[in-house]
Amino acid sequence: MAQGLEVGNRVRLKLTTLDGETEIEGVVLPSALPDHITIKLANGYNVSHPLESIEVLSSTKSEPTATSPSVSDAPQNQDLPTVRIIHTGGTIASKVDYTTGAVTAQFEPSELVEHVPELLKIANLQVHKIGNMFSEDIRPNHWNQIIEATEQAFEEACDGVVVTHGTDTLHITASAIAFAWSGQGGNPPGRIAFVGSQRSSDRASSDAAQNLISAVKWAAEGPQPTGELSDAVVVSMHETSDDGACSIHAATGVRKLHSSRRDAFRPVNTTPLATVRIENKLVELQLEGHYQEARMNIVPRTITTKADRYDETIVIRQMVAGPWLTTREVEDAVGSNVDALVIHGTGLGHLPIENPNDDAPQNIELHQALEQLSLPILIVNQCIHGPVNMNVYSKGRIQQNIGLLGHGITSSPEAAVVKLHFALSHQLDVPTIMGQNLLGEQQQTILN
Repeated sequence: MAQGLEVGNRVRLKLTTLDGETEIEGVVLPSALPDHITIKLANGYNVSHPLESIEVLSSTKSEPTATSPSVSDAPQNQDLPTVRIIHTGGTIASKVDYTTGAVTAQFEPSELVEHVPELLKIANLQVHKIGNMFSEDIRPNHWNQIIEATEQAFEEACDGVVVTHGTDTLHITASAIAFAWSGQGGNPPGRIAFVGSQRSSDRASSDAAQNLISAVKWAAEGPQPTGELSDAVVVSMHETSDDGACSIHAATGVRKLHSSRRDAFRPVNTTPLATVRIENKLVELQLEGHYQEARMNIVPRTITTKADRYDETIVIRQMVAGPWLTTREVEDAVGSNVDALVIHGTGLGHLPIENPNDDAPQNIELHQALEQLSLPILIVNQCIHGPVNMNVYSKGRIQQNIGLLGHGITSSPEAAVVKLHFALSHQLDVPTIMGQNLLGEQQQTILN
């Protein structure tokens, strides 16, 4: 590498291009090509250029960023509500490591907030750090840590809570916190919003800032949750791939449906509760008509100060119905002492358990194996949208007769699995609980 072009240095270069000479500034990354230099530009994009046609105008070693002051040190505005940001990590709390070029979870919560100064006009902010984890690493013990942190926030007079979380399992954790607060008839003292981002916070195309503004707006100024419309916990993410609006989704009625788009989170069998519109310095919260109307017809729940916890030892094995599902998977699960099975059924929630042509004996074997089990077996919908409806075809009725659960489920599949874990954690009657609408997770309108 030429003098001054060490990885991590901030440089200003003069380049000779087909259009003549130009100058660029950025941070040196590991080279993408032999005999080239790769620079991370201020706009978040990378550029590579042959080493032979550059001139180094300046080069400085990148210094470690100083620790940011806590947002709690900012002046408190007595006219604003107080929102606590509970930080778990994820892409929203990530940035590019310019030494390696990799995206890592390394933002501190105070840094995240200070990158979005607009937040201080919405609420007085506090931060609580649980960790810097990507969401695929989150387990039920982390759910309990988040639950405890939300309790503490409300005990200390916060009006609302925002949980920053990686997007891949965000809807699962959000559902878990919703059942913890409202699964047995309670309602949290304030608003809880989960938020993530598809692009790291230091990228020019990041969705982190507007998603976070939207979440804080809801936590600070949203309506008191009813606990009956799956609004005790919400998810705040981009409405479309463009900036300007974020949707407020019910935690149990939303799912990540794209791996990279900024509008990856889409409602499942329902519609958003509200929209936060962000234009220049204006941030406006608009409740959707169906949500406003439903709120008027709901009997308020008792506000609780304590939420339920999850049994971290519960083991649930998940399988997918299709040509490869056999008794071997079931026997392996039972042999490892699982507490319940979840099978993602095809269509309306069907399994390969019939042999009409008398040439698939493994289907009958699977039927018999499932019929003999004494542990809960829950059917969810691998189609994602639409209900599990085991009344339409004879196969579904057979499945109900042998004790398979899940008929009528309209929540996201992941929310249904969380609900099962919740029921097992509190020794509730699983068949009864899975058939009930505990907090608005069951959208009955789609059954028409």
